Amino acid sequence: MRATACTARSDMIEAETPLEPASPDERRTKDPVASAQLSADVAALLDALADGGVALAPLDVAYAILAATPQGIRRIFDAKQRSYEKPSGMFANYTISAALHKLADEQHTMVEEMVTAVGLPFSVVAPFREDHPFLAKVDPFVLQSSSKAGTLDMLLNAGQMHDEIARQAWARQMPVFGSSANLSLTGSKYRLGDIDAAVREAADIAFDYGLSQYANHQGRSSTIIDFRDYSVIRVGVRFEQLRQAFKDRFSVILQG
Repeated sequence: MRATACTARSDMIEAETPLEPASPDERRTKDPVASAQLSADVAALLDALADGGVALAPLDVAYAILAATPQGIRRIFDAKQRSYEKPSGMFANYTISAALHKLADEQHTMVEEMVTAVGLPFSVVAPFREDHPFLAKVDPFVLQSSSKAGTLDMLLNAGQMHDEIARQAWARQMPVFGSSANLSLTGSKYRLGDIDAAVREAADIAFDYGLSQYANHQGRSSTIIDFRDYSVIRVGVRFEQLRQAFKDRFSVILQG
C-alpha cells in the first residue's frame, strides 16, 4: 500500500526541540499513576462531562479541554475563541476507531499496529458510521461541531489518562470530544498552570499530572492524518518517527 500527500516538504519542517522539565523531579504525564487513582480521576471527569460540564485533562501530547454535551462544547469554543470551522476531535482507542471508522481491512490493521507496536500518538481522520450505537445519544450539534465533510477525527495513543478516558467512555457509551487547552492558534500548553486564564475558567474540573511527555518549543500536539489519502492535516510531536514507521511498516509515505 503506498500513498503520497501534497503538503509541505519535509525539509521545511522545523526540527522538534523538547521542552525540558523545570526541575529534575518535575512530574511528567507519563509517570505511572496507580490504576485505582487513574480510574477514579477519569470517572469523576466523565461524571462532570455528563452533567454538561467541561474538563481539563493532562495528555502526553498537551493538556486538552473536553466536553460531551452541547453546552459544554459551546463553552469550549467560546473560551478558546475557536471557529466552528475547526471541528473538535474524539478521544478514542483502536476499539473505537475499528467500530466507527469506515476503513479498508488493511487500514484497520495499520491503525492497530501503529497503536500497539509503535505507540506514538496520532489522530485518524476518516469517514465514519454516523448510525453506530455509540453515537446514538450524541446531540446533533455536538456531532456537527466534531466532524467535517463526513469524517471524524479520533485521537489515539495520547497517554495514560487519554487511554483511560477512551476506555471508560466506550464502557459508558458516552463519546467525549475536545481539543487542545489553549486560545485558538496560540500553541499547545504542556502544564496546567500555563493554560490561558479564559480557558482554565471554562473548566468545571481539572487534573494536574505535570509536564506533558512530548512538550516541545514548537507548540505541537498530535499529528493528524487523513486516511482517505494519507495527507497530513497537522504535523505533530515525533512526526519524523511516525512518518518513518508508516514508511517502513506499510510503504505509506506521509508528507507534511
